[in-house]
Amino acid sequence: MQAILDHLKKTGEQLDAEIAAATGLSLASVRQQVTQLQSRGDVMICKSIRYKDGKPTEGMLCRISGYIPPVAPGRKPKAVTAAKQALEG
Repeated sequence: MQAILDHLKKTGEQLDAEIAAATGLSLASVRQQVTQLQSRGDVMICKSIRYKDGKPTEGMLCRISGYIPPVAPGRKPKAVTAAKQALEG
């Protein structure tokens, strides 16, 4: 279960199939462990249906509960205040 938590911390939100491929665990094992992590409150799960070539694929979208990933490096746009908009506009 720790491998799944570590992977989700590193990559953010992922489908169960993506977690299985990255960690080397079987899909059934990932689903069982993620369900246990959800019952403990460590992970949030959402049922997801994605379409690939017109065929539906069901999965579980997983992310860590209450975890906010760090801000990506680089410049960020500054917020425009109402007063500044009034002066410019």
